[in-house]
Amino acid sequence: MAHQIDLGGITADVVFKDIKNVHLSVNPPTGRVRISAPLRMNLDTVRVFAISKLGWIKQHQQKMLDQDREPPREFLDRESHYVWGKRYLLTLKEADAAPSVELRHSRIVLTVRSGADALAKFEVIDGWYRGLLKSAVPPLIAKWEPLMGVTVSRFFVQRMKTKWGSCSPPTRSIRLNTDLAKKPRDCLEYIVVHEMAHLLEPTHNARFVALMDQFIPKWQFHREMLNRLPVRHESWGY
Repeated sequence: MAHQIDLGGITADVVFKDIKNVHLSVNPPTGRVRISAPLRMNLDTVRVFAISKLGWIKQHQQKMLDQDREPPREFLDRESHYVWGKRYLLTLKEADAAPSVELRHSRIVLTVRSGADALAKFEVIDGWYRGLLKSAVPPLIAKWEPLMGVTVSRFFVQRMKTKWGSCSPPTRSIRLNTDLAKKPRDCLEYIVVHEMAHLLEPTHNARFVALMDQFIPKWQFHREMLNRLPVRHESWGY
């Protein structure tokens, strides 16, 4: 059952789960606060914990509010799109053929059928981004499995509104945000390792930080890079 607590003007959603430790997250784009707490913990104890983290919460909320947003995509000629951190200008073509996307020098060429609306164009490009990730991720998993001593059973690529990735230790699967195909490849590798590290340590505790320091010493640099880069323009809901 979900609860809400007030932290001096900041509302936090609280969910009790069969877990050992409290997990606090501040979710984009507005900095909504979510707390997962052990079943044995009462709501007052959760509130005291959250109040002790109020400075951290406000700091992360401000970062999210300050982060640049991509303008709404209309899929018009010369519109900017990003692939692996590089900017491309859109060239729109209409043809009586299967829709396609192709990179040509500094251009991203989108071919659609005549009369295709913005949603149809978006679906073509979004599917293309998914394909890029589905090709880029397996070599990274294969690289890091022996180095980390873990095995990923499956990975999924999907649009995610509040996370770059997630991990399910019981099924040994990871999920990755489609938008990672727009970011530098180093950022994708950082997120893949981050989620794989959760197979060793499910929470973001000191052991998890030590693992990240061991595997990717510059992981905090990559995290900050993701936090600085513009994020997708979208009506985010909860």
